[in-house]
Amino acid sequence: MTMIPNLKIDPQRLWDTLMETAKIGGTPKGGIRRLTLTDEDKRVRDWFRAQCEALGCVVTVDEVGTMFARRAGKDPKAAPIAFGSHLDTQPTGGKFDGTLGVLAGLELLRTLNDLDYRTNAPLELVNWTNEEGSRFAPAMLASGVFAGAFTREHAYSRKDRDGVSFGEALDAIGYRGTEPAGKRRFAGLFELHIEQGPILEKEAKMVGVVTGVQGMRWYEVTVTGQDAHTGATPMYLRKNALLGAARMIDAIDAIAHAHAPDAVGTVGLIENKPNSRNVIPGEVFFTVDLRHPSEATLDVMEREFRAALERCLTPLGLTFSEVRIWTSPAVAFAPELIACVREGAAAAGFTTRDMVSGAGHDAAYLARVTPTTMIFVPCAGGVSHNEAESTSFDECAAGAQTLLEAVLAYDRRLSA
Repeated sequence: MTMIPNLKIDPQRLWDTLMETAKIGGTPKGGIRRLTLTDEDKRVRDWFRAQCEALGCVVTVDEVGTMFARRAGKDPKAAPIAFGSHLDTQPTGGKFDGTLGVLAGLELLRTLNDLDYRTNAPLELVNWTNEEGSRFAPAMLASGVFAGAFTREHAYSRKDRDGVSFGEALDAIGYRGTEPAGKRRFAGLFELHIEQGPILEKEAKMVGVVTGVQGMRWYEVTVTGQDAHTGATPMYLRKNALLGAARMIDAIDAIAHAHAPDAVGTVGLIENKPNSRNVIPGEVFFTVDLRHPSEATLDVMEREFRAALERCLTPLGLTFSEVRIWTSPAVAFAPELIACVREGAAAAGFTTRDMVSGAGHDAAYLARVTPTTMIFVPCAGGVSHNEAESTSFDECAAGAQTLLEAVLAYDRRLSA
């Protein structure tokens, strides 16, 4: 089958749709606050459902809230080709993280409808629940349930910092579906995403051909000391939990530097109690995020982190508890889908670069159960998880066109 030259996405329509949905949970600084299973998430989900149904798609919701919009193909018995990402954001998130992947998929469906083009395999656009993990840890929760990494009950039991469970929040917005998570099967899955790093922009490449995802591990630590008066307690008698946490933050940074250039280590969330200006902190909760492409290196980093807890905290008279709450092993994506992305980018005339994702994505879990790959486009300065996150009109269009070309290329391979 030859390429059809007029199968081109509408860049302005895609951009307008990105800007339209950015108003749902929009912040004064131009970002989005659309936390998982909040009222804002319900609004964007309802909008998404309406847009897909207007195209003739059948929308199904599974038991952890993931949404699947199916467009029929010529062969109703063929497994569908899936694509999509997520619509939830960080508390101060940007307009493109996750959202671009979903809305570019919507633009793909709109383009095929405009031109009355029917693929052989059915197509499914997916909005995964709780990719960010900012309200309910861990991240990529629904795709993890889909792929068998977590049980449904584990997902339902996750609680936010206010004590609201994932299951309760699902019911509150009316998005606990009936389809068992993981029941459906795909022929393959593509996820378009902004890079969330600076490499493509620095090298002036338009499309990242993603070959895999680095390994990630998340930990939670509680350091316990003794609340006491700042004026009446001499320095040598203090049990300052915040001082211990500060030394651990420095130690985690040093561990990541010791395994450079591929390692990263971050303390991103910290809660200090009682958080009063004239009380010595008696308890500190903080999170740790360690990442590296090699599982063996992550094992070493984990051992060094745990040794640092004893080294930094015990001499200060502090006790601690630590638990690894999530691990996402390093992932290699499917060569046949990677080839389709290369073919698609070449057909669209875009420069490419092979790369491994430093960030976690739903595609990392989906790779356990179906052929999977990702497509990256640049973001300004590599800035993401930030209201200043920015991807240009042309870059968004390039990602959507490459996604379209890759999906069509894979459809041709499957039907050959």
